[in-house]
Amino acid sequence: MEAKKMKIVGALVAVLLLVVFINVLWVSLGVSKTFFILAGVGVALILGVVVWIVIKYASSSSDDEASTTTTVPKQQPAALEGEDLRLQLQYSFLRKVTGLPTRFRYEALEAATDKFRVLIGRGSSASVFKGVLDCGTPVAVKRVEDSDHSDRVFRSEVAAIGRSQHVNLVHLLGYCIVPRSRVRLLVYEFVDNGSLDAWIFPARGGGGGGGGSRCLPWALRCRAAVDVARALAYLHRDCRSRVLHLDVKPENILLDAGFRALVADFGLSKVMGRDESRVVTTTVRGTRGYLAPEWIVGSGASEKSDVFSYGIVLLEMVGGRRSIRLAPGEGKWSYLPRIAAEKVRQGRVMEMVDERLVGAAEGAEESEARKLVCVALWCIREETKLRPSMAQVVDMLQGRMEVEAPPPEGDMLILDLLNMEYMSSAAAAAGGRAAAGRLRQPDSPTLGASGYFCSTSILSGR
Repeated sequence: MEAKKMKIVGALVAVLLLVVFINVLWVSLGVSKTFFILAGVGVALILGVVVWIVIKYASSSSDDEASTTTTVPKQQPAALEGEDLRLQLQYSFLRKVTGLPTRFRYEALEAATDKFRVLIGRGSSASVFKGVLDCGTPVAVKRVEDSDHSDRVFRSEVAAIGRSQHVNLVHLLGYCIVPRSRVRLLVYEFVDNGSLDAWIFPARGGGGGGGGSRCLPWALRCRAAVDVARALAYLHRDCRSRVLHLDVKPENILLDAGFRALVADFGLSKVMGRDESRVVTTTVRGTRGYLAPEWIVGSGASEKSDVFSYGIVLLEMVGGRRSIRLAPGEGKWSYLPRIAAEKVRQGRVMEMVDERLVGAAEGAEESEARKLVCVALWCIREETKLRPSMAQVVDMLQGRMEVEAPPPEGDMLILDLLNMEYMSSAAAAAGGRAAAGRLRQPDSPTLGASGYFCSTSILSGR
C-alpha cells in the first residue's frame, strides 16, 4: 500500500515538472510552430499521468474496502467448489469418527435399497429393507410407517440411539427426513445373522414362534445373555441421559457375524433425566408376554420394566419356546415363568431346557442352567424393588455376584389376566353374555384384586 502511494506522489511531481517545462518553452520560443508541437507532447504526457493516477487511486480504494470486510482472497469458482468438497469430506470424516448420525438424501437411500425391494423385517410401526450404500457398506434401512405416532417413534429412536455408543447396541449410521412429507427413514448397520428369535425358537411347525430351523448352541446363548445385559446396563446407568428401551424381546436382539448380541429397535424407548425414577405414559404399547406388570396397570415404567422383559427373554433363551402359549386341550395359557419356578423348586431344571440342547456335544450344564433360570426368576418379580438392576444381573451372570436361591413363587398377575382374556374370548365365541366387553371395564367387580387393570388387549402383539 505504501509503494502505491509513493508512485502516485511521483506521478504528481512529474505532472508539475511538465507544466513548468511547457511554461519555459512558451517563454523561450514564443508562439511558434515548434512551441505548439512540444506543448502538445507535454499535454499528452500530463493527461496520461493523470489517467494513470486516477486508475491507481481507484484500485487502492477498492483494496482498502475489501480488506476491511474480509480477509479471504477472491477465488475462482472452480477453486471454491474444490474447497467446499474438501470441507464436506472433513465434516463427513469427523461425523464418522464421533459416531454422529449422517443425514442421507432420499434418492440415495432409494438407490441403495433398489427402490425398497428387499424386505427383511416388518413390524406394526416400521418396515426394514436391505441395501448397499455407494461406498459398499451394507445397511438396513428402517422406514417408519405413516401413522399417528410415526413422528414419535422416529424421534424416540433417534434420541435414544443417536448419541449412544456401545459394542452391544446396533449402530445408527444416519437418517432421512423428506421435507413436506411424513416419510421417515433410519439407516442402521446391517447385521448378518438376523434376530435372536430365529435362532432360539423351533420352526413354526414345531410350535415355536420363530422362522427357521437354526439352533443357537448353549455357549452362544449364554454369551448373548451377557451381551444384552451389558447393553441394558449401559442404557440405564452409563448414558449421559438414561434410556428405557421398553420393548426388549428376541425380535429386537440381533446377532452379528460372530454371534455377538446387539440390542435394536428403540421405537418405544423413553429418555429419562438422571434424577427421574420412572416415566408415566398415557398409552401402553408393547408385546404380549414382555410387558412388566407395573406398566400394564398404569403405575409407570422404570428401568426395572426393562429388567422384567429381560428376565422373560432369558427364560425363553433357556427353554427355546415362547413364554406364553396356549396349552393344547387344556383351555388355558402355558406360562413359562410358572413352569420354570416349579422345575427349580423340584430340582428338575433340565426338564425346561430346550430339548434340542439336551444331550448335545456342547449342551447345557445343569449348574449353569439353574443359574440362568434363577437370575431370570429374580428379574421377573412383580414387585419392582425386588428385581435386581441390570448391572447386578451382569455381575451374577459373570460370577462376580452370588445368585441367591430362587424367590418364592408369586401370584403372577399376568397369567391371571391372560386366562381371564382367554375365558372371555371363549365365552363370547360360544354366544355368552359379551364377557369380553365387561372384562375390559376398569370398574368391573368380577376382576377382584386386579380391578384396576385397564384392558387386556394391550397384552396382544403390537
